Amino acid sequence: MKLYLRRILREIEPYRERVATINPNHAALLAIDLQNHFSGIAQPVLENIREAIETCRRAAIPILFTQHGHSDRARDGGMLARWWDQLIMEGTEDWKFLPEISVESHDIVLPKKRYSAFVDTDLDKALRSRGIQDVIISGVMTNLCCETTARDAFMRDYRVFFLIDGTATASVELHVASVKNLGYGFAYLLTCHELVDMLTKMDGGTDPKRAGLVRGV
Repeated sequence: MKLYLRRILREIEPYRERVATINPNHAALLAIDLQNHFSGIAQPVLENIREAIETCRRAAIPILFTQHGHSDRARDGGMLARWWDQLIMEGTEDWKFLPEISVESHDIVLPKKRYSAFVDTDLDKALRSRGIQDVIISGVMTNLCCETTARDAFMRDYRVFFLIDGTATASVELHVASVKNLGYGFAYLLTCHELVDMLTKMDGGTDPKRAGLVRGV
């Protein structure tokens, strides 16, 4: 997906009416499936995601990296195996994280086998044990793992912040459709620049709403 941010922002503007300010003391960043298998799809937004990750690190916001992989197609592939010809198999090069992504020792790596990072994982437990209320979604693919995880987070009563240019998928059309759906009923839509500005201003003691960085709640 080539990133056409201005075009995307014009199309989704009516779906950005709901806004909120992230509480960094109760927030976590999910970096979804930044693995070699998705290298081509992730590249246009990878630098944005890296900046979001580093900004969250400076704000002491936990980073959770999901890692999709299967050990046996017949045993744990489920509908994904029936739907897709190819699965990401554990231990392969496709399964490994992108070389541009640095996973640090205090980060959480969460193995998963379904689109949603909540299905058959310890994600909900990991978030609640840390008092997380705000979940920031980044990664790939927008309309599959990212959107499904965002919807599941909303249904579990987390506030969801979805990064418009920190997620990517196979086409702009699919990306925009997914972001519109999320903005309508599930998530606050932010650019990575808006996220960075919000957290940086907070760190500097300035209320981002008063600074005009986030439209009022």
